[in-house]
Amino acid sequence: MSRPSPRTPKTPPFSSSDTSLDAALRPNVWEEYIGQPHIKENLRILLAAAKERGQSPEHVLLYGPAGLGKTTLAHLIATELGGTMKVTSGPAIEKVGDLAALLTNLSPGDILFIDEVHRLNRAIEEVLYPAMESGRLDIIIGKGPSARTVQLELPPFTLVAATTRVAMLSSPLRSRFSGGTFRLAFYTEDEILDIVRRSAHLLGIEASEDAFREIARRSRFTPRTANHLLKRARDFAQVTKEPLSLDVALKAFDLLGVDHVGLTTADRKLLSVLIENFNGGPAGLSTLSASLSEDIATIEEVLEPYLMQLGFLERTPRGRAITEKGKLHVRGKNQGTLL
Repeated sequence: MSRPSPRTPKTPPFSSSDTSLDAALRPNVWEEYIGQPHIKENLRILLAAAKERGQSPEHVLLYGPAGLGKTTLAHLIATELGGTMKVTSGPAIEKVGDLAALLTNLSPGDILFIDEVHRLNRAIEEVLYPAMESGRLDIIIGKGPSARTVQLELPPFTLVAATTRVAMLSSPLRSRFSGGTFRLAFYTEDEILDIVRRSAHLLGIEASEDAFREIARRSRFTPRTANHLLKRARDFAQVTKEPLSLDVALKAFDLLGVDHVGLTTADRKLLSVLIENFNGGPAGLSTLSASLSEDIATIEEVLEPYLMQLGFLERTPRGRAITEKGKLHVRGKNQGTLL
């Protein structure tokens, strides 16, 4: 049964002269944000209640794999409140003075968005606690016996933090997100299909429905990946002077090395190394890192999550091991067949 077409975006198509396609593809209103219905409803209630009271909403923590829409939700919160969003990241706040400069330059009702908040150092976290709890900034001036603390009152603001590794946040920091801690889930294929259709409309891309569905199928259930594949398929069709059909999309994905379930060359190499070098595993993470010439963080944060979601890889007390399902996929690819 065919699905109804998604709502027509309120944002008009933009020209190729736009400098930031990813930013332009972001929804500007809640109705355009596809997926994550539980989080959207909770945030809308939080914001509506705060607006009725004439207060800034309480602080919010968003976590989940990269590319699922954490930054987009932060932008929607700022748009809903009509405030300005100041954007930074954990690694960019190197010292207490950096955080103090950010907080003291906020205006009432502003949103402070900190991406990769798990990378804040503990000294900066200690300064952030009173700012989140009581709206004040405690600054220590001087050293030793002559040191003194100066308290600065901050304007009402809402901190929206995002992380891919929530376990790395300290318990005191996590507990101060009283507005809620929300985990973004992977999208369904149908939700990704709606996102791809919307993005194609905004980019002015004409493609067959089969091509859209193939993009959704290979998207790793992640909007950012889906939009990336859509743009690369568009580029391929443009250069080859062909309409963006299913056949053209398949050629583009073959060139990119993205297979029918969204695995990249690096994903397949990990599975192949486990089979060929370690008889399927288990193999330790540092050993795999050396064999693949990939750093451990890349394996843990980029390659493993999706392979485990598909059931191709498992973590054991002795290391990583490929599953029978993963072996079947590798053998099928080696034989040039789609399973």
